Amino acid sequence: MMTAFTGAFWQSGDTGFADATTTRIFNHRRPSRRPAAVLRAAHIADVMAGVKLAAAEGWQVAIRSGGHSWASWSLREDTLLIDLARFTGKSYDPDDGIVAVGPAARGGLDLDPYLAGHDRFFAVGHSPTVGLGGFLLQGGMGWNCRGWGWAAESIESMDVVTAAGELVRCSETENADLFWAARGSGPGFVGVVTEFRLRTRPRFRELTRSSYVYPAQLAPEVLAWYLTARHDLPPSVELAAVGCTPTGSDHPVLIIDAVSFDGGSASLAALGSCPVVGNALATTVAQPVAFASLNAEQLRGNPEHHRYFADNAFLTGSAAQLVPALVPAFTDLPTAKTFTVLGDFTPLMGRQRPDMALSVQTDLYFAAYVIGETSAEDARCRSWLDGAMQRVAPYSAGCYLGDSDFTVRPDRVMSDAAWSKFQRIRTARDPEGRFPGYLGAPVQ
Repeated sequence: MMTAFTGAFWQSGDTGFADATTTRIFNHRRPSRRPAAVLRAAHIADVMAGVKLAAAEGWQVAIRSGGHSWASWSLREDTLLIDLARFTGKSYDPDDGIVAVGPAARGGLDLDPYLAGHDRFFAVGHSPTVGLGGFLLQGGMGWNCRGWGWAAESIESMDVVTAAGELVRCSETENADLFWAARGSGPGFVGVVTEFRLRTRPRFRELTRSSYVYPAQLAPEVLAWYLTARHDLPPSVELAAVGCTPTGSDHPVLIIDAVSFDGGSASLAALGSCPVVGNALATTVAQPVAFASLNAEQLRGNPEHHRYFADNAFLTGSAAQLVPALVPAFTDLPTAKTFTVLGDFTPLMGRQRPDMALSVQTDLYFAAYVIGETSAEDARCRSWLDGAMQRVAPYSAGCYLGDSDFTVRPDRVMSDAAWSKFQRIRTARDPEGRFPGYLGAPVQ
């Protein structure tokens, strides 16, 4: 090769190429798409040189930060895959509360323990192994997004290698068009982010949790109550209805789960108002919980070396419409490890959101994570998920990129105005189409 890299470089046929193409891809249900070459960059100069090499070779550029996307966004044909695995640095400035962090740093396993040492917090992804690059570019549905907003709103600035192979700083005042696009366009972004600078918040002093486990046959009553009761919880509370199968059981349950960040027991009082609360199989009412315990639960619920199918929708509609559409997704799960979530964003909808590419949202979010262990389960898992999404599709206002797969079911991810602006930015910033964009096409 005419280009010398400090990091590792492989082309098809090289020893190690096959492993390099799929290393760190979380979903073991992997597509057959493969790049032309892989660059595991050691530093920014490698990234810049890689983008320029791709232009010289006629390749497009794909990027892997954490490898956690369900659809394996980073695997593309005829691309140079730039693997940012070594971009995990962290640096905190106590004067302004800004943490600088690399895109491959994992939110729960890397960034959060680091910030805890400074008594600070950033709302990382729920699954601790999710890398910050994909998480933030897709908007960042992190801890208590309901009350604190999208994680991408707390990006102060970022460093980006452009389609021309140049390094630029992006913020509200510098390269503002790229900054706007980065916050919500996900794999459609026309650049390689090499560092984020994030505004942190003081670390919470207490976490308080309430959880109510209901038998599946009560799902209609519980979900109908949830659709109203969710409005009564303050912004300090992260709230979800979860359908899952407890370990050692063959029967799904519906769990109403809430964690309050410094809100105390009073912030969770509304959860006791369910008309069938007396029939709950188990209850935990306003008990202290450690953030490490929440992370451990997420690791168990999102096991490695499994085959995942995922989809989601932001919902609108009345309880009379939504409850019948949702109940089967919480009561008839295709595998023992599959889980579904109905999340609430009521407080978030009551405030002004920054102008950014992320522009589709309602106050109700449904997501399904179908988890299998062998390829023999794939057809059943796919069919179940297709059915679940078909039932809620009439009430979908769009979806969240982080849980989407447009090759199977396209949906809206931006408003019409935002999509038009995004296309103008892509054309201006990447006229040769160096960055391939989405797998499948979002609905416009």
